[in-house]
Amino acid sequence: MEKIKLKDALAVYSAKVSILKKGYEQEKYRIQQISRSFLADKLVLEITSVDIATYRDLRLDEINPRTKKKLSTSTVRLEMSLLSNFFDISRIEWGSCEDNPVKNVRKPKSPPGRDRRLTAREERLILRYCHSHSNSDLYSIVVLALETAMRQGEILKLRWEHINLKNRIAHLPQTKNGEKRDVPLSIKARDALIRIGVKSKGPVFSYTSSGIKSTWRFMLQSLEIEDLHFHDLRHEACSRLTELGTLDILEIAAITGHKSLAMLKRYTHLKAQRLVQKLEGNRNKGQRVVINHMVPYPAMVEQVETDRVMVRLLDFEGLCSLATSKEAAIEQAQDVLLRRIMTCIRDAQPIPQPDQYLELVEEHRVIMIDPLAAHVV
Repeated sequence: MEKIKLKDALAVYSAKVSILKKGYEQEKYRIQQISRSFLADKLVLEITSVDIATYRDLRLDEINPRTKKKLSTSTVRLEMSLLSNFFDISRIEWGSCEDNPVKNVRKPKSPPGRDRRLTAREERLILRYCHSHSNSDLYSIVVLALETAMRQGEILKLRWEHINLKNRIAHLPQTKNGEKRDVPLSIKARDALIRIGVKSKGPVFSYTSSGIKSTWRFMLQSLEIEDLHFHDLRHEACSRLTELGTLDILEIAAITGHKSLAMLKRYTHLKAQRLVQKLEGNRNKGQRVVINHMVPYPAMVEQVETDRVMVRLLDFEGLCSLATSKEAAIEQAQDVLLRRIMTCIRDAQPIPQPDQYLELVEEHRVIMIDPLAAHVV
């Protein structure tokens, strides 16, 4: 039986086993972490379950330098899973040990699945930030994540030769679960791709995984948004697909690439608003359609001339009012907004949701115009 230190055996494991895995980059980081621990200089055949339990407890007490909180149990569980796989291969294929000491050690309790939903305000802030970013890819990446439920890695690996804009299909030849997948593209997703300039072949995006990670972190800090991971956009997209009510669970799984329906269920968190609509049924449906659209919309007041004030409705392109005073301009804006909403309802045209505009404006300059009120709210 070969006598070898754990850190040296892990280097071999990394070069021969880990490198063949799709999650190699993440696993390489875990190997580096273990190779810096007190286990590193121990011989593989001498490591006991007591050593593994000690490593587990030490890691659970460590502070994450980025979050300033204790390491998550998920991190420690993944490291223990790696060690367990390593010892199995060492025992069966390399003859470096006689048993797997990890199997006799309790893993930390799994944390509850994340149920973080993206709020409407957070989505608006993120899309506005991305829309004005120097790299136009960022906006399209975020839109694709929300519209298609693709994973970050799947989006970054998209190639033009695998995208059919006419049929609105993105082909993924390699995915996390090892199977190829065709992802339907919504109109928004298709337009997000077109806006960055269509090519006949080659990678769609220039961002790397580390590049997106650092950009995402800086953006959240700038927008003062807490505890939002990029992967939460996939959670949000899965939940929205469920809330559509037009797709069954198998169809959603075909889009998202989930092999396990139990795993897909973790990602679907129905919003109470959808349940309220179902409870209402068809009662007073026509009245509700009108009333639901009679909500305040954001506008910006601008002094365009010495004796002219303009109120511009930010969610409606070109919709504004002009008067000699701010008060008169606001009253006109209410009338103009009400007329536009009713005209859209009559002509069955889409009415934008309030506060969805992408223009970057100073928030303190924004007021809300209520089409049914006699004053600004």
